[in-house]
Amino acid sequence: MFKAFLIKYGEIGIKGKNRHLFEDALVRQIKYALKPVDGEFQISKEQGRIYIEALTDYDYDETVESLQHVFGIVGICPVVLTEEEGFDKLAADVVSYVDKRYPDKRKTFKVNTRRARKSYPMPSMEVNAALGEEILGAFPEMTVDVHNPDILLNIEIRVKIIIYSEVIPGPGGMPVGTNGKGMLLLSGGIDSPVAGYMIAKRGVKIDAVYFHAPPYTSERAKQKVVDLARIVAKYTGPIYLKVVNFTDIQMYIYEKCPHDELTIIMRRYMMRIAEHFAKETESLGLITGESIGQVASQTMQSLASTDEVCTMPVYRPLIGFDKQEIVELSKKIGTFETSILPYEDCCTIFVAKHPVTKPSLKVIRRSETHLKEQIEEMVKTAIETTETIIVKWQEEA
Repeated sequence: MFKAFLIKYGEIGIKGKNRHLFEDALVRQIKYALKPVDGEFQISKEQGRIYIEALTDYDYDETVESLQHVFGIVGICPVVLTEEEGFDKLAADVVSYVDKRYPDKRKTFKVNTRRARKSYPMPSMEVNAALGEEILGAFPEMTVDVHNPDILLNIEIRVKIIIYSEVIPGPGGMPVGTNGKGMLLLSGGIDSPVAGYMIAKRGVKIDAVYFHAPPYTSERAKQKVVDLARIVAKYTGPIYLKVVNFTDIQMYIYEKCPHDELTIIMRRYMMRIAEHFAKETESLGLITGESIGQVASQTMQSLASTDEVCTMPVYRPLIGFDKQEIVELSKKIGTFETSILPYEDCCTIFVAKHPVTKPSLKVIRRSETHLKEQIEEMVKTAIETTETIIVKWQEEA
């Protein structure tokens, strides 16, 4: 029945002179999302609206599901487009729409007309009343309810006339790429993919870095992280994933530093390496999945210790979330089942029995002096041997 969609956006609509930049970015993201979908589509902008028209047969459910992953879209409206050929033609099209769309006619309805084309001869209120009369004449079992109708029938009179009654929710947010780029520290856990999703929802393009520790972490653990990045890429577009071999650095820290400080010192070196790649790729900040107090390395004192080694902002979108809230979000975006696969990452293989929860910066800095003999060379080697994987959602489509 539907050969076109009207795309509604939220915050973009209140932008000023640069609004077209956000609209263009949204169009690009829509094109990316529809690439793997069967069918050919034409996407156009017109008078503060974005339209998608199907030029060939297409899979309706797959199209809607793909659009629900595009940040910046707040509503997806399946529409009927019709040419303006007088009121009688409009009335016939509306009656036909109601008949096909709602086989059960025992419903209440309201007509809501927007006359964007002011040259149209009838005012909006008059169109509402006249169309309501036509619908009641065709389907006597239907009734009008202007306060809480079962069907809100929207008519937009523009260059063409648009008829729709359903608004499928989109994810909201801002189009990816309109707010710079960030470097996500991606582990195989539940939190970091959700953090990447939430920052991307605000328009940030995401790249990622993963710290691999063979032979202590398996190839399956690495593949798990690639799979998580692929799920996130459905929302964000392609992700450049840096895979850093962290084994030598980790073993050296284990050998030279107090065991209760292992996690903090390892995280400090992870942040240093992640920041190197962030600067190299012109990212504007680091992104982590930390939440205050969740584990020993995420107390206020621990977070201050890891932040100290960074010169760029560290964004933590989950900072005030409970674990259950994060789990629910991970289920919503489709990463949870992959995150709980039982493959360990480098953060879980060398964990102290009693890690420090309130580290002193002075003590941590002193412990790091035990590493000065080889650590710079090890960091340099880790950076030089890093593998880059370009992760795209379409590879699974």
